[in-house]
Amino acid sequence: MAREQSALERALDLSFGDPAFEEAALTHRSFAFEQGVQPTNERLEFLGDAVLGLIITDLAYRTYPDLSEGELAKLRAAMVNMTMLAEVAKELGLGEAVLLGRGEELSGGRHKASILADAMEAVFGAVYLDRGIDVARQLIEGLFRPRIAAYVRGEGDRDYKTSLQELAAQDLGRLPEYRVEERGPDHEKEFTATVYLAGRELGRGTGRSKKEAEQRAAREAHARLASEGGE
Repeated sequence: MAREQSALERALDLSFGDPAFEEAALTHRSFAFEQGVQPTNERLEFLGDAVLGLIITDLAYRTYPDLSEGELAKLRAAMVNMTMLAEVAKELGLGEAVLLGRGEELSGGRHKASILADAMEAVFGAVYLDRGIDVARQLIEGLFRPRIAAYVRGEGDRDYKTSLQELAAQDLGRLPEYRVEERGPDHEKEFTATVYLAGRELGRGTGRSKKEAEQRAAREAHARLASEGGE
């Protein structure tokens, strides 16, 4: 008789051949210390980080042949980081499944980005060991392909100021110049940034912070410069 799937297995849409791998991936060191059990999920986290990095790199390399080495590196960094991994973990409900010690439980450990990200990598490592590279690839690509596509479209937290600076220096040997105006009372300030290159206005953006306004201006300028033959 087949055993019932756990909540995590249902979220991942797969079953572990050996449930011990799932338990190990979910065992935070605080729980292991309090209960006197081994192993923790730290070794699986180490392995999962490498598995994730390889699969993300391979997916990006095959899917976007026009991206340069530098752009591929930025894309990978945007996917394989604590913030993104914690976001994926929350989407899967991983925080509810992690085994935590009492202290971590009371301090909100189920919602800590570092704990969620580490557990997510450990799960990837566990799937790789238990089910093999093909199943691990299917899982990771399913979770990250939409996020990679959104990043390439320019959505999310892409750093357009850096991208614009690199593109401008490469094509024109000049650095962008930002001019920011603010208006409104302190509690409702609105910032408008205009970016110039060699005296020419290339983009404008507004936001609730100077940084947000500059990023939006840089995004518009980057698109304009790229359309003129920058990429």
